[in-house]
Amino acid sequence: MAGPQRRTALLVIDMQNDFVLPGGPMHVLGAPAIVPAVQKSVETARRHGHFIVWVVREHDASARDVELFRRHLYDGETGPTCKGESGAALVDGLIPQPGEHIQRKFRFSAFFATNLDLVLRRAGISHLVIVGVQTPNCIRATVFDAIALDYAVTVIADATAAASPEIHAGNLLDMRNVSAATPTLEEWAKLAG
Repeated sequence: MAGPQRRTALLVIDMQNDFVLPGGPMHVLGAPAIVPAVQKSVETARRHGHFIVWVVREHDASARDVELFRRHLYDGETGPTCKGESGAALVDGLIPQPGEHIQRKFRFSAFFATNLDLVLRRAGISHLVIVGVQTPNCIRATVFDAIALDYAVTVIADATAAASPEIHAGNLLDMRNVSAATPTLEEWAKLAG
């Protein structure tokens, strides 16, 4: 008898203007190049009926919800990924559809101090596919927390990025070492159903 069907969610992490667009205050050098792969990942997930979660940082301009080491970037009126500002918006071409979940976070991990685990469990999710930025921070923290929570995890290697290819590759290796799969988008798309 076959085991229970594994239900999959795609987590799109921090694909916001302040992280992706050149000149943004939190710009990740590798981010602009992965936008087409992230778009294709979303299209593939939708085609296969996977649950989609848009994970975004949205901070208060007062910096009351920002990590201590980043508070100097906020002046009480503005700062990176401030709620309602253009820098917090998803980059052009990434548009949540009705029924897709938007998960706000305030730290690196999408699980830390959020209800994401509850949302995923209520949806019957057991497998997470991760795309977005940045590999050594938000991607890695989310992956490690997901594995600690007993999710199967896949990180799409060419739909995630870091400040350099070397940093990206080193972090993918670390995630593989704790059970995360790291296929290319093409490899994952063949198995996504």
